[in-house]
Amino acid sequence: MTFRARFAPSPTGPLHLGHAYSALLGFDMAMREGGEWLLRIEDIDRQRSKPEWERQIYEDLEWLGLWWPEPVMRQSERAEVYSSVLNGLWWDDAVFECTCSRADILAAASAPQEGAPLVGPDGVVYPGTCEGNRSMGGLYPRRFPDAALRLNMGLTTQVTAERPVTEPAYLSFRETGAGPNGEKGLICVPESDLVRNVGDVVLARRGMGTSYHLSVVLDDAAQFVTHVVRGQDLFEATKIHVVLQRLLGLPTPVYHHHRLIRDDTGRRLAKREDAKAIRRYRDEGATPQDIRRMVGL
Repeated sequence: MTFRARFAPSPTGPLHLGHAYSALLGFDMAMREGGEWLLRIEDIDRQRSKPEWERQIYEDLEWLGLWWPEPVMRQSERAEVYSSVLNGLWWDDAVFECTCSRADILAAASAPQEGAPLVGPDGVVYPGTCEGNRSMGGLYPRRFPDAALRLNMGLTTQVTAERPVTEPAYLSFRETGAGPNGEKGLICVPESDLVRNVGDVVLARRGMGTSYHLSVVLDDAAQFVTHVVRGQDLFEATKIHVVLQRLLGLPTPVYHHHRLIRDDTGRRLAKREDAKAIRRYRDEGATPQDIRRMVGL
């Protein structure tokens, strides 16, 4: 099997040193294995995604000395794929409509009887307000076409609990990097942890028709990605991705979560950190080797 890694930035701002580290690390791993390094543009957020940022992504990566197969996959061109999968999940009663705003969710999760809101890899763990808006096996059409769609995590874990006893690590993934607490090797995901600490995550956001979690799982499978190289901040989200892979009958790649590049105060870099933007270093006369030294490669 050909080693395939990918780099999947969003064109919502300039690439910074953290992006450079992730891209270079994945590229180097793929080249050592005689494999491929793919580029994917994650532009499902049409309001924030800009053509000029996408152009700069290509320019910055080429300047770093990286290359990739054409054509580049762009998520904005795969809306029909995401919609088809969501329709299937709707008819299987695996998702339900949610009309809650973020403020509604926070208020419900912070109710006096609930205590402090529990935060998981998808934000505040959903308190179940709209779980009654289920499809009941597709017996009626969607009542709120503009609502978000959430994964029915309770039902999903019931299905996985029925797996053969010969598969004790059914919900698991292989980690060759390290999680935030040094996790590595075979990482098992208990069903109880998914229900309590992850909850009914959003699979289709309002105005997008999909979500990061759904699109990244479908796109990795479509591109035959064998190794996912990304930051440790996404380690916990891998639990969600493994659930979706099992639910949809898709393969689970090997995951390699890496350290984060941080600023002088210890915070991980964000796109608002223009001072750490690759383009700025380019304009100031830095070389690709300078960038490699800055990020420890």
